Amino acid sequence: MPKSLSFRSGLGSVLFWSVISAAFIGPGTVTTCSMAGSQYGFSLLWALTFSTLGTILLQEAAARITIASGRSLGEIISETYGLRSKALPLFLFGAVALGCAAYQAGNILGAVAGLTLLTQLPAWVLTIVVGVVSTALLWAGSTGGIAKFLGMVVGLMGIAFAYVAAQAVTDTSALMTSLVVPTLPDGSLVLVIGLIGTTIVPYNLFLGSGIGEGQQLSEMRWGIGLAVAIGGLISGAILLAGTLVTGSFSFENVAQTLSSRMGSWAGSFFAFGLFAAGFTSALTAPLAAAVTAKSLLGWPDTSTAYRAVWLVVMGVGMLFGLLGVKPVPVIVLAQAANGLLLPVVAVFLLLAVNNRKLLPAQYCNNLWQNIAMGLVVAISAFLGLRNLWLVFA
Repeated sequence: MPKSLSFRSGLGSVLFWSVISAAFIGPGTVTTCSMAGSQYGFSLLWALTFSTLGTILLQEAAARITIASGRSLGEIISETYGLRSKALPLFLFGAVALGCAAYQAGNILGAVAGLTLLTQLPAWVLTIVVGVVSTALLWAGSTGGIAKFLGMVVGLMGIAFAYVAAQAVTDTSALMTSLVVPTLPDGSLVLVIGLIGTTIVPYNLFLGSGIGEGQQLSEMRWGIGLAVAIGGLISGAILLAGTLVTGSFSFENVAQTLSSRMGSWAGSFFAFGLFAAGFTSALTAPLAAAVTAKSLLGWPDTSTAYRAVWLVVMGVGMLFGLLGVKPVPVIVLAQAANGLLLPVVAVFLLLAVNNRKLLPAQYCNNLWQNIAMGLVVAISAFLGLRNLWLVFA
């Protein structure tokens, strides 16, 4: 008989799966959502609705194959397509690790930017503090413990952004329409791609599948659904807060604008939210790279190689943070790699959840799940090719 879902187990599952929300809500999300709100008001909220639903769909499928087969998505790809050559697993791991290392720099810089707005301490001091605390948590904590800790921080971040966003809503009917009716104002396509791409993150599929073993199916579905939905609401709150901002975009300008319009508390809440977004992502990016290495290359989480992966990712982020330089060339390269990675991983996932030799029939996709996933895969492929075109253009 299937295990019933209690309030306590359901809440624990939401906290556990909040690691996914923590991973996709980083400084890049704060920047993209704030710019979308500042430039287009509520008009692009529908892109967050789509990307949130797409993330739930893909993350549920990635975790389901692990629960059903006892193997992660990376292990399945490696076993199925890496028998004669390790080229594909190595390429996928390299693309994920490169993306994680590049974005880790932005995560630490974002966390430091938020702390700087709050404390006015030197950036190099704050960079060391963020890096050391993150390293200590990853070194000492289990995956489950880290995930639940991140869930609590994401909750605080959500409260901060939601409180600011509540002051920005003056037309409820326009807000509700924008959530479900797609529109493309002139010049908004790049931001739409950014809003979707910053939520449906390819390395999260490896992360979610890698930590899903041992979960109950009902708890996993409840946890992923609610945790990612909360993440989508936080992204929407950031966009709504951005509607209050005018002029050129910078974190300082956002904080100053909110403070002048609503009081100093609003600027402080934004600064804390920015710090929380950077700090949670500074934990999840190295963790995602290490979990991907474990699943694709078979490195156990007790091995030196596993720890070396997340230490290198953390070190790259701290280095760029101490130098005060945004790693633009590396990020451009990472965007190109992830542009290829997202549709590739999504296609492998779609094949895996329809493989009756791999999964019991009750765990395979039904017709409607295949239609929905096919739509997400098609749009993911478009986004990947569009990102590549933008990089090379």
